[in-house]
Amino acid sequence: MISLLPVGGIGEVSPGDELADMVLRAVELEDYDVLVVTQKVVSKAEGRLVPLDADDPQARRRVILGESVRVLREREGMLITETRHGFVCANAGVDLSNVAAGSAALLPVDPDRSARHIRDAILARTGLHTGVIVSDTFGRTWRNGLTDVAIGCAGIAAVIDLRGTTDAGGRELAVTQVCIADELAGAAELVKGKASGVPVVVVRGVDRSWFRESSVRAEVVRHPSGDLFR
Repeated sequence: MISLLPVGGIGEVSPGDELADMVLRAVELEDYDVLVVTQKVVSKAEGRLVPLDADDPQARRRVILGESVRVLREREGMLITETRHGFVCANAGVDLSNVAAGSAALLPVDPDRSARHIRDAILARTGLHTGVIVSDTFGRTWRNGLTDVAIGCAGIAAVIDLRGTTDAGGRELAVTQVCIADELAGAAELVKGKASGVPVVVVRGVDRSWFRESSVRAEVVRHPSGDLFR
């Protein structure tokens, strides 16, 4: 049975902080736990903060464009862009919420690497084998509402490939690939919330066969050759 354990007491994160140490002070982990860590605290720890006047739309636009490789749509101050990571999202992930006034948080340079750093630091300190997912809040094309998705992961599969297995009726699955990392990120958001001050959730009871080396960029981001909308 999977359980979701919100981790409070992390405290304010500043550039240079070691998130693994902050997590270990706040919760007792077990082997094969999965940590879902919000992007905002990862960006803060990695110093991915820039000065930005929230009342200056042109300054905000310049920051967004600096984090983008292309603009897909722009309307009423909202840009849908593709980031250097390959993510298609609003405003290149530039975020003014839950940061000091006059600043904005950028996405981590390499969220998969960020997840590996946390995973490896926990292993070095405790000997525990864990998975780590860095999550962020995205909208979805053609669907209202927001949900958390994985932008980086380590030690836990990003995608489970079920092609070649059979369904309950014995029919072979030909195309089914399940984005486990996104599902775990979305589940964690149910107990994390947007304004509760809980930046980390421990997901316990995950299928141990899902624990392996992984990468959101390699497994989740769709290659242009397979994208019917480009």
